Amino acid sequence: MKTKIVFCALASLLLLAGCTGSQPAVTSLDELFATRRSIRAYEPGRTISEAQVRELLTAAQNAPSWANQQPSKFYVALSPEKHDAVLEMIGGNKDRVVNACAFLVCTFEKGKSGFFRGNPANDAGDFWGAYDNGLNNAYLVLKAREMGFDTLIMGMRDAEPLRALFSIPENEAVMAVIALGYRAEEPRMPVHRPLDEIVKFY
Repeated sequence: MKTKIVFCALASLLLLAGCTGSQPAVTSLDELFATRRSIRAYEPGRTISEAQVRELLTAAQNAPSWANQQPSKFYVALSPEKHDAVLEMIGGNKDRVVNACAFLVCTFEKGKSGFFRGNPANDAGDFWGAYDNGLNNAYLVLKAREMGFDTLIMGMRDAEPLRALFSIPENEAVMAVIALGYRAEEPRMPVHRPLDEIVKFY
């Protein structure tokens, strides 16, 4: 009798787990850091929904920005037509990300971060917009990994064709294109520079 009760309880838990959808791929920040990698080969035939991309980008909005200006914007290629068009605008990465589920074109609004009353607050100027966009992207790729997805941030991109494809305004700087999908192979762990080469304590 006890065995039957235990079995029924386990079966109920499994059914509940199935109803809540897939669990996150990783569960701790350290694990996110250890498993997030730039992926250059993606599984074919997989999909990511608009709802999942919305969840991902909503989480990335928690990234800090200058005076909470939130200059980062995204143009998401989910449809086959836009997906294939973006493939022709990312240089040598095309063959690496052909099976990615989506592409996120990242921009930032110029003249916001790093500015006070319309004037640059310091010598960095619009570099602060790029800085804030990078912070946003860091949150994005970590959240993507937590959701079970993989990414590749691509700096090789043709800005003006992308601007035309998505009707991106001239006041936005086109930064990177991020591939989003599921890894087809496990990447190697890169060698990091010794900490004392990049840090000085005083």
